[in-house]
Amino acid sequence: MVNQAHLTLLKQGTSVWNHWRNQHRGVHLDLSQANLNQINLREAALEKTNLQGAMLSHADLCMADLSRANLQQADLRASLFYTTNLEAADLRQANLEGADLREACLQSASLYKANLQHASLRMANLRQANLREANLFQANFSFANLSQVDACLADFTGADLTQADLTAAKLYTANLSQSTLYAANLSHADLREAILSQANLREANLREADLSMSIFCLANLVGATLYKANLSQANLSLANLCMANLSHANLKRSTLIGANLIGANLYTANFQGARLDEADLREASLGKANLMGAKLVKANLNMANLTGANLTRANLSQANLHQANLWNANLEGACLTGAIMPDGKLHE
Repeated sequence: MVNQAHLTLLKQGTSVWNHWRNQHRGVHLDLSQANLNQINLREAALEKTNLQGAMLSHADLCMADLSRANLQQADLRASLFYTTNLEAADLRQANLEGADLREACLQSASLYKANLQHASLRMANLRQANLREANLFQANFSFANLSQVDACLADFTGADLTQADLTAAKLYTANLSQSTLYAANLSHADLREAILSQANLREANLREADLSMSIFCLANLVGATLYKANLSQANLSLANLCMANLSHANLKRSTLIGANLIGANLYTANFQGARLDEADLREASLGKANLMGAKLVKANLNMANLTGANLTRANLSQANLHQANLWNANLEGACLTGAIMPDGKLHE
């Protein structure tokens, strides 16, 4: 329970508290369950303080030192943490709804099951933080450092992650639907079974990311880098991949029905058993791509480069191959019924 002497000192203001703290460094501070709503604790020295279950809604904690503090289950709604040091702090199940955490240091902090909906974490440092199962609905993470973060099962619905650094982040089964990941760095990230429906990933870096069984329906991936990415069994139906770089990517048994792949780089990509029905592949580079057994019914391959591509047993019925480059392509066992051939003639 709260130490009343500590609470009385704290309520006398930051200068009194910090002066006392400097002289009593070895004292264990217990402010658990304390009612500190709307208090001004700017620049307060609160490192390693026990604030478990404390009420700090609408409090001003800007520039305070809360490193390694225990804020488990604390009420921190709409509180100010601008540039605050929360490194390695315990914020498990804390309520940070609408909190201002711009430029705050949350490196290695635990935010397991924390509520951060509508919170601002713009330019915050969350490197190696634990965000498992956290509620991040419409939170602002623009330009934030989330490298190596563990955000498995977290809800990022509608969140702003513009130019955020998510290098090697763990986002297994995370919900990122309708989120903004414009120019974000997701290289080597684990996004297996993640939901990215209607997400904006324009110009995002997903190099060598694991996106197997993820959902990208109606997502914007224009100009995105997916070099050597694992998209096996992923659903990219109606996604916009115009000018995206998918060279050497694994798209085995993936679904790209109606996807826009105009001008995309698909060199040596593996589409074995993939669904590309009605996909727009005009001017796409498919040199040496593996399309064995792929379904390309009514796909538009006008002016596509299929040099050396493997189309063995592919279904190209009613596909548009007008002016496509099929030099050295393997079409053994392929279905071309009703397809428009490179010379403009209809295959019967």
